[in-house]
Amino acid sequence: MNTKTISIPVSDSTTVSTYVAIPAAAHTKKCPAVIVLQEAFGVNNHIKDVTRRFAEQGYYAIAPELFHRTAEPGFVGGYDQFPAIMPHYLAVTADTVKLDMQACYEWLKKQPEVDSARIASVGYCMGGKASYIANATLPLQAAVSYYGGGIAPDLLHLATLQHAPLLLVWGGLDQHIPAESRHAVTHALTAAKKSFIHIEYSDADHGFFCDEKKQYHQKSAQHAWEATL
Repeated sequence: MNTKTISIPVSDSTTVSTYVAIPAAAHTKKCPAVIVLQEAFGVNNHIKDVTRRFAEQGYYAIAPELFHRTAEPGFVGGYDQFPAIMPHYLAVTADTVKLDMQACYEWLKKQPEVDSARIASVGYCMGGKASYIANATLPLQAAVSYYGGGIAPDLLHLATLQHAPLLLVWGGLDQHIPAESRHAVTHALTAAKKSFIHIEYSDADHGFFCDEKKQYHQKSAQHAWEATL
């Protein structure tokens, strides 16, 4: 596997710093690709580790820094520093996500190692919402949203625009995304006659997939990883 950090130009004249993990298989064949979308804490060690995990599975994986309009490249925040992160978090909108996802998608399609017909997205927390937006914006082949807060009620209208089958992953103990919000997303997708899978882990909390947080729930995280793959 090779890793690097590159800058991808976006149509609004910004550039998004992006962590890239290239699988060993890319030396001999075109590989499917996945856009890995960050939590609110930036493209930190955990998100880079997840990106490498996908590369180990044979995916050409990239993790764009969604805070690039308000933060310097490489910006990360501690898990106990959310107040400092909030201005950057609030600056990320559905419109900016669409621009960034389009840029990442077009960049991936140009890479000779990438099978341009097999591009997916996966995101965590704010990245879970971003993955849902990406799937409404791009002709992806699959999309995964882990505990995507804010999809309901503001983005339920995008249910009708979901291109690819969608995997929704939730924690049953999550107080940030109440049950009624989770159900609103699945109801909207059902009404839109979209293909999706809904998994809720009753013993897991928000952020349970991150093995650097106290909320980490190993059993749920392992099952979710297998479902994602």
